[in-house]
Amino acid sequence: MSSSSIDQTELETSAEKPAAYQTRPSGSSGLPGGIPYIIGNEAAERFSFYGMKSILTIFMTDYLHWMGTSATGTGMSNAEATEHYHSFTMAAYFFPVLGALLADVFLGKYKTILYLSIVYCFGHAALAFMGSPPMSAGWWLFAGLFLISVGSGGIKPCVSAHVGDQFGKSNQHMLTKVYQWFYFSINFGAFLSTLLTPWVLQHYGPHWAFGIPGVLMALATFLFWLGRNKFIHIPPGGTTFIKETFSATGIAAIAKLMIIFSFVAVFWALFDQTGSSWVLQTKSLNRTWLGMTWLESQIQAINPILILTLIPVFQFAIYPLVNRVFTLTPIRKISIGLFVMVGGFAIVSMLQEKIDSGLEPSIAWQFLAYAVLTASEVMVSITCLEFAYTQAPKSMKSVVMAVFLLSVSLGNAFTAIVNHFIQTPTVTGLVAQVEPEKMSTGESVSNGDFSGTFLDVSESKPQTMQLLVTGPDDQKGTDDDVVLTLDSDGVVESISNASKPIFEEAADQIEKAFFDSAESSGDTLPSIEQIEALLGDLKDAHGNAIRYKLISRDRYQLVSEGADGIDGTKWDETLTGILQRVTRDENAAEGEPYYSWLERQRIKLIGEGDPEKIAAAKAKIENDRGGGGETSFSRDYAIGGRVLLEGADYFWFWTKCILFTAIVFVPVGYLYKEKTYIQDETDDEMHEKSLADESMSA
Repeated sequence: MSSSSIDQTELETSAEKPAAYQTRPSGSSGLPGGIPYIIGNEAAERFSFYGMKSILTIFMTDYLHWMGTSATGTGMSNAEATEHYHSFTMAAYFFPVLGALLADVFLGKYKTILYLSIVYCFGHAALAFMGSPPMSAGWWLFAGLFLISVGSGGIKPCVSAHVGDQFGKSNQHMLTKVYQWFYFSINFGAFLSTLLTPWVLQHYGPHWAFGIPGVLMALATFLFWLGRNKFIHIPPGGTTFIKETFSATGIAAIAKLMIIFSFVAVFWALFDQTGSSWVLQTKSLNRTWLGMTWLESQIQAINPILILTLIPVFQFAIYPLVNRVFTLTPIRKISIGLFVMVGGFAIVSMLQEKIDSGLEPSIAWQFLAYAVLTASEVMVSITCLEFAYTQAPKSMKSVVMAVFLLSVSLGNAFTAIVNHFIQTPTVTGLVAQVEPEKMSTGESVSNGDFSGTFLDVSESKPQTMQLLVTGPDDQKGTDDDVVLTLDSDGVVESISNASKPIFEEAADQIEKAFFDSAESSGDTLPSIEQIEALLGDLKDAHGNAIRYKLISRDRYQLVSEGADGIDGTKWDETLTGILQRVTRDENAAEGEPYYSWLERQRIKLIGEGDPEKIAAAKAKIENDRGGGGETSFSRDYAIGGRVLLEGADYFWFWTKCILFTAIVFVPVGYLYKEKTYIQDETDDEMHEKSLADESMSA
C-alpha cells in the first residue's frame, strides 16, 4: 500500500471519530470560550428555580387545597408551609453532595449537569400537572419537588466548579470578575422570574406558573448542550479522586472549610426565610408603594435587583476604601457580613412588632430590610462561592463546592426543624384519617394525637356525622369532650365543646367594642389594655384564663390553656377573629368583577354548577375582598394547632441566633489559615513527563 493511501485512510478514520473534548486550559490570557454558554444557562436555570420557589409558600397556604375536584380541606398554616418550604430547600442543597461525587468520580461535570438537568425538567412538569389524575395534588407536589431537588441540587456544585475549570494560571486574574458575572446571571434570572411568576399565578393559575419555569429549564439544558465543544472537560478523578479526598491534604481542606461553613449555615437559616416568613409577613403590610400594589411573592424581586446594584458598589467603592484601612481577606468579609445580617433581621423584627400592635406599616420597611440583607449576601455568599473553589485541592473542586452548598442545606434544616417543633397538633387533623365512605355509627378513628368515635347520625341533618373526641382524661361524657360535625365529604363543618360558648361571648364583646369605639372610628382593633379591662378575669370551662392577642391590623386571637391546663399543647383553645373591611370604590365600573384564577377555582368548586351556590360563592369572595355590604367579622374556633413561636418573638429569635453566630465567628475566622489551589494548564504535561521519566528509569 502506498504512503499516499495510508495518509488518506488515516484522514478518513480521523474524520469518523468525534472530536475529543479539551481537558485542560489552553494557556490563553483571554476569556474562555465556554463562559458565555455557562452564564446563559445559569440565567435560564435560575429563572426556572427561583420562579418556582418564589410562589411555593403562597401556593401551599392559599392554593394547594383548591387543586382537587371538590372544595375539601383547608390550607396549610404559616408554620407548616414554612417547614415544608425549608425542607425542600434543605433537600435541594443536600443533593449537591451526591452530584459532586457523581461528577468527580464517575461522569465528569459536563455529563452530570446534562443528565440531571433532564431530571430537573421532569420535576417542573410534575408541578405543572398538579390536580390531574392519577395522583392527588399533594403527591404531584411531593414528586415535583423531589425531582427538582435531585436535579437542581445535583448540578449546583458542578456548575460553579465548571466555571473555575475553564481557567488556568494565564487567565486566573479574570476568575473573580467572571464569578461576579456568574452571580449577575443568577440574579438577573431570579429578578425576572420573581417579578413575573407571582403575576402568572394570580391571573393564570398554578399550571402556567409552574409550567413556564419548566420551559425555561428545558431551554437552559439545550443551551448548555450547545456549548459542549467550547468547554474545558476535566475528566472524573476515579480512584485518584478517592485517594486525594481521603489524603491528609483532602481531609484537612474539607475539615477546615466545614468549620467556616458551619457558621455560614446560620446565615442561610435566616437568609432563605425571605421566601417563607418574610413573604407571610408581607400579607400584613400596606403593599402599595412606588406607584404599584405588590403581590406578596413579588417583594422577593427586590433582592436580585439590589444584588445587581451592590456588587459593583462593593467591588469598586466599598472594598477599595476599606482595604486602605486594613486588608479585606475573604474571612473578614464573611465576618462583617454576618454582623450586617443582624441588622437586616432586626428591622423585620421591629416591623413585626408594629404589626402585632395592630398597625399596618408600609412595605417600604421591608425594602429597607432587604437592602441590609442583600449587603450581607454580597459579603458572605459571593465571597464563599469563590473561597470554596480556591480552597479546594484540584481534583476535589465539585466536592468542596458541595460542602459549601451543604451549609445552605444545614441552615434550612435548622429552620425547618424550628418550625416543626413550634407547631402543635390540631384536633381537626384527626379528620384526615377519615374516609367518607367509612363514616358510620360506632366507628373509631385515631391518628396518634387524638382518638374519636362516630355518634348516631343526626335526624335533622342526615347528610352529616358527628365525631366525639375524648379529652385528656380519655373519658366520654366529661366536660373536656370535643364534638366535630362533618359533612358527607368528611369536611369539618363545626367544632363544639364546653368552652366554645364562653369564647363566642368574649368575641361578641370585642367586636362590639370595635364598632362602638369613637376613637378608632371603626378602623383599629381594640388594644390589649382595653380588652383586658373589658373582659376582666375571664376563664374557659376548665378554669384557665383567656388571653387576648393582636395578630395583625385585621386579626385578633383569644387563647386559653385548654382542658389539660398546660400552655403550648394540643389541647390549647383559640378563637381567631378576622375583620373584613368594606373598601369598595363607589366610582368603580358596574358589571361582572374580574376574578383571579384562585377566585374562579373557588367559584367552580363551591358552586358545583348550582346558580344559588355560585352566587353565594361570589358574595363570599366579594366580602373577603372588602367589598361586602358592611364591615364584618368572621371567626375560627380551634383546639390545638397553635404556633408557639410567632409574631415578633419569632423574628427576634432568629436575630439573636445570627448575633451569637457572628460574635463566635470572630476568633474562629482569625485562627483560620488559607491555602489556595488553582488549575494549572501545565499540570497534565508535567504529569505525563513524570510518568515518562519513571518509565525510562525503569
